Amino acid sequence: MASNEDKIKQALSRVIDPELQRNLVELGMVREIRVEGEKVRIKLALTFSGCPLKEQIVAQAKEAALTVEGVKEVEIETTEMTDEERRRIGLGGGKQGVAEPFNLIHRSLAVLSGKGGVGKSLVSALLGLAFRETGQRVGILDADITGPSIPKIFGLKERPKAGPLGLIPVESQKGIKIMSINLLLPEEDEAVIWRGPLISAAIKQFWADVFWGELDWLIIDLPPGTSDASLTVMQTLPIWGIVLVTTPQDLAEMVVRKAAKMALKMKAPLLGLVENMSYFVCPDSGRAYEIFGPSRGEEMANRLGVPFLGRLPLNPKIASLSDAGEIEKLPLDDFLPLAQRLAEKFVD
Repeated sequence: MASNEDKIKQALSRVIDPELQRNLVELGMVREIRVEGEKVRIKLALTFSGCPLKEQIVAQAKEAALTVEGVKEVEIETTEMTDEERRRIGLGGGKQGVAEPFNLIHRSLAVLSGKGGVGKSLVSALLGLAFRETGQRVGILDADITGPSIPKIFGLKERPKAGPLGLIPVESQKGIKIMSINLLLPEEDEAVIWRGPLISAAIKQFWADVFWGELDWLIIDLPPGTSDASLTVMQTLPIWGIVLVTTPQDLAEMVVRKAAKMALKMKAPLLGLVENMSYFVCPDSGRAYEIFGPSRGEEMANRLGVPFLGRLPLNPKIASLSDAGEIEKLPLDDFLPLAQRLAEKFVD
């Protein structure tokens, strides 16, 4: 005669995980069953602690257990599967992140400035939009953990959802997949006061534990400088190359040269240099003014031995659209040729 534990386990075998489409017993999610008179205590191991279907699975498991004769009360405790358990049911594990085995990223490039305030995040956003404009699948990984701005530029506030293969990036209106620490914070202006190891760990998780799916391009928006975050990306992520961003000022050029030398020491290929805020076009006369001094971008690219991808204007419309979270409304006339020159580097 079957014991009450066996009957409860049999009842739980009729509960199907909605995403994995296998029952809880088969998946090994039923960790423990304890019968205490008319009360039953069940421990379920979810695929990961942030499972978005947690409440649904717990409710169905409780309902199934209550169908067993003599059971009047059910208490369910949840825990998280180990890496080994996830690997056993085909969800990765070990040294790889949960999502990493299921991601197919054809090209990943990092945008590096060395100095803050030169428009690195803007260039990252515009690169993503330009590639998306040509029908390619694009993601942006915001690796600027302490100063993230990508969600603001795109007007995103939705929190990433969790799925069986990891966190699901938030999508912009035009379908660019985006992951940023700011999308995980209670308030967008909450400070992230972390030391280097925590920042590095977060970047690694954004690569390995986020289900990007198949992408033609993953653009990684790096923080300024040559700190732990940039080193983490170059040392641990399979970067195809780096795009440098500068402005015409002498100070910006000096700091960007430092960043370029770091990249070369790390053997990260330099794909080219973009000069941002290179000039301003007067709306009345149509005349171009070099507000920050003569352009040095092409000369600097030649000194570094990298291609010069192009100059971008200082455009007040860009600032207003970024502040409003409507960067996707910006005409890409100035940027499409630049992105095309970059894309040609990946053509066999």
